[in-house]
Amino acid sequence: MAAGNLIDLRGQIERITFSNEENGYTVARIKVAGRRDLVTVTGNLFSPAPGEVIDMQGRWSSHPRYGEQFEIAFYKSSIPASVQGMERYLGSGLIKGIGPVMAKRVVKAFKEKTFDVIEGDIARLAEVEGIGEKRIAMIRTAWEQQKQIRSVMLFLQTHGVSTAYAVKIFRQYGDAAIHVVKENPYRLATDIFGIGFLTADKIAEKLGFARDSQLRAEAGILYVLNELADDGHVYYPFEPLLDKCVEMLAIDRGIVTAALDVIGRDKRIVIEGVPGTDVDGPDGKAVYLAPFYLSETNVAARLKTLIKTTPSIRQIDAEKAIGWVQQKLHITLAERQIEAVRSAGRHKVLVITGGPGTGKTTIISAILRIFSAARAEIMLAAPTGRAAKRMTEATGWEAKTIHRMLEYSFQRGGFQRNDEHPLDCNLMIVDEASMIDTVLMHHLLKAIPPDATLILVGDVNQLPSVGAGNVLKDIIDSGAVTVIELNEIFRQSRQSSIVVNAHKINQGEMPWSRVSEGLDDFYFIEQEEPEKVLQVILELVKNRIPRRFGFDPIEGIQVLTPMHKGQVGAGNLNLELQKVLNPGQDGPLRGGRNFRIGDKVMQIRNNYGKDVFNGDIGRIVRFDDEDQELTISYDGRQVVYDYKELDEIVLAYACSVHKAQGSEYPAVVMPILTQHYILLQRNLLYTAVTRGKKLVVIVGTKRALAIAVRNNKTQKRYTLLRQRLMA
Repeated sequence: MAAGNLIDLRGQIERITFSNEENGYTVARIKVAGRRDLVTVTGNLFSPAPGEVIDMQGRWSSHPRYGEQFEIAFYKSSIPASVQGMERYLGSGLIKGIGPVMAKRVVKAFKEKTFDVIEGDIARLAEVEGIGEKRIAMIRTAWEQQKQIRSVMLFLQTHGVSTAYAVKIFRQYGDAAIHVVKENPYRLATDIFGIGFLTADKIAEKLGFARDSQLRAEAGILYVLNELADDGHVYYPFEPLLDKCVEMLAIDRGIVTAALDVIGRDKRIVIEGVPGTDVDGPDGKAVYLAPFYLSETNVAARLKTLIKTTPSIRQIDAEKAIGWVQQKLHITLAERQIEAVRSAGRHKVLVITGGPGTGKTTIISAILRIFSAARAEIMLAAPTGRAAKRMTEATGWEAKTIHRMLEYSFQRGGFQRNDEHPLDCNLMIVDEASMIDTVLMHHLLKAIPPDATLILVGDVNQLPSVGAGNVLKDIIDSGAVTVIELNEIFRQSRQSSIVVNAHKINQGEMPWSRVSEGLDDFYFIEQEEPEKVLQVILELVKNRIPRRFGFDPIEGIQVLTPMHKGQVGAGNLNLELQKVLNPGQDGPLRGGRNFRIGDKVMQIRNNYGKDVFNGDIGRIVRFDDEDQELTISYDGRQVVYDYKELDEIVLAYACSVHKAQGSEYPAVVMPILTQHYILLQRNLLYTAVTRGKKLVVIVGTKRALAIAVRNNKTQKRYTLLRQRLMA
């Protein structure tokens, strides 16, 4: 909206009709002096609160459905002067420590002097029933923050920053926020979750930074490399990277080349010549973000050290041990299982890979029995909490997440277990190893003693890790370690159509259902229209599956989808499933969606301070509007979130297949349509099917299913771990 010919309007917010936390877009009804009816205003407002007085500049418009509206271009707010306005303002949840009930008491006690008391003599709040020293301290902090945030917000707003980011920027930098933004707005992209380079670039432009500035080029390169890392690449070839940066930044190639030299000298990136590979021609160069270079080179070096170091476990008579363990466990091991158990005693590093029903858990149990009898110090780990819990239940031995085992401490700045303070183990068994990315593997190997034995167990045909790298596949392909591949499906597993069909998919064959033979754990429901697929899924989850199989619709059934967008993408599926499964009272509004008590939610970033990690699923158990806190239960452990932290969680009735890695669910429901074409890959379908423990239902078209089964061309990930292990 152009600055010229704008109209001034002043009013007090009476109620908020809609507010989107992500972009600040708000629809509010305000009381304007001289007008009998309330006025509808629309625009980006920062944490709007009833009772707040706003001075606006904008234009009148006519909406075909909602009538006359005032579109806000610029505004500034002030605290209300009337007693009623004060009460509404304080009770709106804006000031942590004061809710509607307490606001009424405070304003009743101090009337029109309420804000003067909070500002200049806050100790007097103790005169109000229910307010003690602790609550006064909370109110003081929140009041000061609101004042500071408003000054930051006003500065940012004039430089094109979405109002929703003001709180994040203030929380990150405090009083220094304006100074940081003026000096280097590109820091926002790397320092603050949710603010990317493109947003920072717009701010920089408003502040007068030239498009061809060195600072912009450096930040742009780092942004592109981080985006590529999010796509799974540990490094990227020099020339293609240069092309991407030139295209994205729309600047001269020479400026980008110079910026690459600068951030290379600053050791923010590493540029390594890689002769004799297909990196980028016969003598190409690989460009790494510095942490990824350190991680990849150290993974290779530490694996080599593990392989060649003499084991601390005494020599085991493999044949005698195998006979003994079969008697103890009352089992008969198959030939490949015997080979796996035998290899565990002979090799320092071992990979055991295979699909569902091939006996991986039996092998782990046998190895555990044998090594514990040899008095080995044993540790079990998995990348996610759910995978660790499954490992514990399957083996009877305690398994921990890798993060917990390495004793990550937010306060003490990282993993406390490392090469200087290694883990106390002779044997380390890691399950779901396909999920481990390059950086996490680096930290794990740092903490494993060189004389320990490492066994990696996983399914190499699943999707690779969400983080950068293709660690398990690279280790297998290098030939540097012993690999036992399991491909025989055991008799009891052959009774499951889920297991049989997973293997058929992996071999490039279409899955099929043997319902006529009474084996009904795998269904395909043919449906072409996305609207009808959505309706079928809602009916399946709410009624048909719970009625037929007895699964709890929220705890027992997980909807998995290839996409985030569209009618059967994770976003819309979650909103629709929330409506039918948890139609309760709305709680805090975030990102245009309401959270409710009982909602199934997922953490979408690692939060070491809370000890919750990307992909963890929990249930909302409590809201506290007065303290602006929400409590989520993760497998019985209560974790408290401030309302400002709710961008870290999303609804989880449905989630992407990638987010489901390492988890198993009693029942899985999955849409598959040709509109998912770009994501229809064999390993994605295989991963989704193998998440279902007792039931898998696929809803969609046979054509889309066939595309996924045939498409075995997984996206190439640039990594040199295989070559480093072979060197």
